[in-house]
Amino acid sequence: MATPTQPIPAEPAKLDAREVRAWRGLMRVHATLSKALDAELEAAHDLPLTSYEVLMHVADAEGERMRMCELAESILLSRSGLTRLIDRLERDGLVCRTTCSSDARGAFACLTPAGRAKLDAARATHLAGVRRLFLQHFGPEEQEVLASFWERVLPGAASTHCR
Repeated sequence: MATPTQPIPAEPAKLDAREVRAWRGLMRVHATLSKALDAELEAAHDLPLTSYEVLMHVADAEGERMRMCELAESILLSRSGLTRLIDRLERDGLVCRTTCSSDARGAFACLTPAGRAKLDAARATHLAGVRRLFLQHFGPEEQEVLASFWERVLPGAASTHCR
């Protein structure tokens, strides 16, 4: 993985066929699975995948509350996108915001009882989809290898804190 300290070549070499298959395969699988899981959650629970992901991260945090800056780092949304999503989840009564007593500029996203209920109801649908659409294609050993690949590219990516 390129780091900020490694210079980027002026004229990068094109990817060879193997590299293209590896990269495009990852991108296509991610996009396809995300769309399918999103559609299932929307249909069954009126909950987009990004909202499920936010509820899951907040639920996993200590006291079912998470600083907004930490939440932004945990999910794949821009800070402005996260703010809009939290606004929507707050309007729906699934999260609330509280101020941070040690930092007046900081805020927490907190899971509400309705948010906990929505997450609990959606979890079975999400996990069944993950198993059916992705995990069933790999044996336990292959799943371990995949996790090790993700860790090699991005340490912490395969953390067991994600559900």
